[in-house]
Formats: sequence, structure tokens, C-alpha cells
Amino acid sequence: MGRGKRVRYYDYDWIKVIATLGVFLYHCSMFFNPFPWHVKNNEVDTNGILVFSLFLGVWLMPLFLGVWLMPLFFAISGISVTYSLNNRSTSNFIKERLVRLGVPLLFGMFILSPPQVYIERVTNYQFSGSFINFIPHYFDGLYLDIGGRGNFAFSGLHLWYLLVLLVYSIISVPLFKTIARRKFRKSLFVLLPFLLFLSGVIETMGIGGWDIIFYFMTFIFGYYFLSSPEFKPALVSSFKWILPIALSTSVIYIVWFMIAFPKENSIQDIIFYAVKTVNCWSWILVIFYLGNKYLTFSNNFLKYTSEASMPFYVLHQPIIVAVGYFIYELSWPIAIKAFVLITTSFILIMLLYHFVIRNVELLRLLFGLKG
Repeated sequence: MGRGKRVRYYDYDWIKVIATLGVFLYHCSMFFNPFPWHVKNNEVDTNGILVFSLFLGVWLMPLFLGVWLMPLFFAISGISVTYSLNNRSTSNFIKERLVRLGVPLLFGMFILSPPQVYIERVTNYQFSGSFINFIPHYFDGLYLDIGGRGNFAFSGLHLWYLLVLLVYSIISVPLFKTIARRKFRKSLFVLLPFLLFLSGVIETMGIGGWDIIFYFMTFIFGYYFLSSPEFKPALVSSFKWILPIALSTSVIYIVWFMIAFPKENSIQDIIFYAVKTVNCWSWILVIFYLGNKYLTFSNNFLKYTSEASMPFYVLHQPIIVAVGYFIYELSWPIAIKAFVLITTSFILIMLLYHFVIRNVELLRLLFGLKG
């Protein structure tokens, strides 16, 4: 691929912004659903909020994120690498990745994560004392799961995505530079979810609902196939059967999960994983189709929110956990707490971004923004 001016696909920018909002709402739901999290409400919801959480995500220790939400981020990241490498040398690309991903990761690891771990320890009666007293204990062991004993969040808690993406970006450059991108074919709509299913056989480290090998394959697919000019026409012609698959597998997945979660390594478990994989892949395609159909335009709102998405992602969980800490013991109804948690957290994040982060050069660097 020769270098040249990048063609901007605004639908991918819209998808990134909307998906970031989805992560925010998902983490707000974690405060109320029955799954372990850093701080939990004094009353949990096992109905509506649980169904919402299952649609966006799946329960899997040690961390939680979406069945299709995080794979969607990795697919978009693979697509964006296509254009980044097209306009940068390998050394400049790696340098850009280290700055845009590595710096926010370190900032989250040493500044944003300690208060979250402290709140988790206090609300789970694993530590008593002030945050100042807790700081020396932050380096006591590695934080590996919610409710565990280690405190040092080497992955930045919710910022594990930045860590994994940084590793993928660096180790895949030789592959991307030596192997030509392939033409997208309709058969890949069937082949790719099958390959993703096979990746489940390789168990390395599960995080956010999937193994890191699964994320890596999604990232590779984004670079080699989803960025191909032939991808969108093939998607349009195949959408008539992709949407029914997405809807039907969602119903099967949620009902199966809530009624009788399959035993590990059983035949049912293998079938359940296959349903989950097909559901993930089909929803990614549905989202790309809708984006291509309705979101191929730009405006000032998109320009603003597209730049804000990275700081919003970095900042959202610490704010949600902090707000949750101040209301988790109150006797308010869940609906009132949900409204307060969502609106207060969102307003605080946007105020910090609009008036502080985007206007201070050092903070722009720490939150992954260009100078």
C-alpha cells in the first residue's frame, strides 16, 4: 500500500462514539446487577438491568465488558491501523501508539486506579482507614480479580483495552508490513465466525468476556478484511440474513444464560460458546451496516465527541465508581439511583473534559489526545 491522503469513514467515528457511550452505560449497570464489581448498590436488580447487562456483556472473571462491545472496539482499531500505517513509517507508528495508548495507561495505572481499588477494598471490608493510609498498600501484590487480595492494578482496571491494543499494535506490525491485505469475499461472513469459534479452543487469558486470542483475531480481521473496499458492498447484500441471526442468537443467549448456565467443558458449554460467537460477529456486522447506511456524514458534534471519546473512556469508570461510593448505602429506589448515577457521572466527565482536559497541554497528553 502506498502512502497517500486518508479517506475518512465517518461511520466508524460515529460507531466509536456510540460504543464508548455503551461502555459507560454498561459500567453504570454493573453498580446494580448481581455480578461482582468494584462498588455495588445495597440492592441489586435481577430483571431489567440484568437483561441489559447480558445484552451488552457477559459475566466472566476477572473483568467484564461486552459480548460484542469490546470485539467491536478491536475490529475498529484494526481498521484504523490500516490508515495509520498507510500514512506513517513503522517507527512513527510505534511511537504514536506508545504515546496515545501507553501514556494514558500509565496515568490510569498510577493515578486513576488507586481510588477505585481503595473503594473496592473499603466496601468489601478488606481495608479500613483513609485513602491516604491505603496508598502505601496499593503496591501490595497484583490486582488480578475483583475481591482478590492484590492491589496494584497493572492493567489500569478498565484500561486493559489500551494495554492489549498496544501489544497487538506492536507485535502485528511485521505481519502487516510483509503480508498483503486480502480481498474481502462473501464467504468470509461464514468463515470468520468459524475461525473465531476455533480460537476458543486456545485458552490463554480471558478478559472482558473473551480470550485475548479472540480479540487478536478480531483485530487482524479488522486490518485485513473489514477495511477492504469490498467489505461494505458485501455487507449490504448479505444483511437480510445477518440481522435475523443477530436477533435470534441474542434471545437464545440471554434466555439460556438466565435459566441454566451450562457446565464448563460440557457439550452444552461448547454450543453456548458457538451461539455467543455467532451473536458477537453478527451484531458487529449489523452495527457496521447501520453505520454505513445512516452515519456517513460529519458535523461539529461528531468532531467534538470523536476527540472526547478517548478521555471519556479513560475517565468514565473512576467517576462512576466514585459517585457510586457516595450513594451505595442510601435507601433510594434503584430507579432514582440509576438516574443519579448516570446523569451525575456523565455531567462530571464532560465538565472535566470540556473545561479542563482539552485545554491543558499536559492533560491532553495524559488522556491520549493530540497536542
